[in-house]
Amino acid sequence: MKFWQSMIFCEPDQLTELAPLIEGFGYEGVVLPDHVALPDRATSSYPYSEYELDPKAPFLDPWPAITAMAAVTRRLRFSTYVYILPMRDPLSVAKSVATTSILSQGRVALGLGVGWLAEEVEILGHPFKGRGARSDEMIQILRQLWTQGSAEFHGEYFDFPLVHAEPCPQEPIPIYVGGHTEAAIRRAARTDGWMGLDFAIEEIAPIVERVRRALDDEKRSQAGVPDAPFEIILSPRKEPSRDLYRQLEDTGVTGVILPAWSLMDGDYSSVEAKHRKLESFAEAFF
Repeated sequence: MKFWQSMIFCEPDQLTELAPLIEGFGYEGVVLPDHVALPDRATSSYPYSEYELDPKAPFLDPWPAITAMAAVTRRLRFSTYVYILPMRDPLSVAKSVATTSILSQGRVALGLGVGWLAEEVEILGHPFKGRGARSDEMIQILRQLWTQGSAEFHGEYFDFPLVHAEPCPQEPIPIYVGGHTEAAIRRAARTDGWMGLDFAIEEIAPIVERVRRALDDEKRSQAGVPDAPFEIILSPRKEPSRDLYRQLEDTGVTGVILPAWSLMDGDYSSVEAKHRKLESFAEAFF
């Protein structure tokens, strides 16, 4: 089992001190959230729980934050969870993620979603409706740019002549898709992995089965495509235990996202408190 530490709302001045600790204790990687401009008032509601997003919540741009942490580590991996893809243009996203991958020596994954906060997507100049199909085209463009250094695209949402975007990343950039809907799961099946948030134990096996069925359907629709490693990364809503992680592995889960310190009971505001939590978990489960 791979363990990823969530860094949502982590104190910015602690990132470069915590990243080497997380790496040294043997964690797989860290995940960072994404928002750009939160509206002061919104009618959109988070679809998976009763969570209400504070419009003044602090969100760093994940790519420079990852670059800073990559500079003080050598093995630790980094992913967004989730980067709201359709409120951007694909060329700028491709350049930002490729640059971060190059500077981190290939330790970056793009964990993406289509977003739920309609007001934010629209404030940034993009329609909320059609964001899924828009994201599908963006994924195609990203992959072309990252593997070929150039792309020409003529689709419903994007239409441009041959462009060049060098340098290419030296290592493949995995794409993971977050979301519980059938459309999100089908989208994930066409990429390198699926990510999920905050599942009760009894919900995990059914959704993993949905992911597996989507993978099988995708393989059948693309005859001759070889099997490739596929990540299933999620956060279970249960206290940590060896039995829990064995159960998740048996179900097909490959990675667990551990709760952010900002969302835990108790005072974890200091590096020392986070250090103790990281160490105690590693001693118990690694």
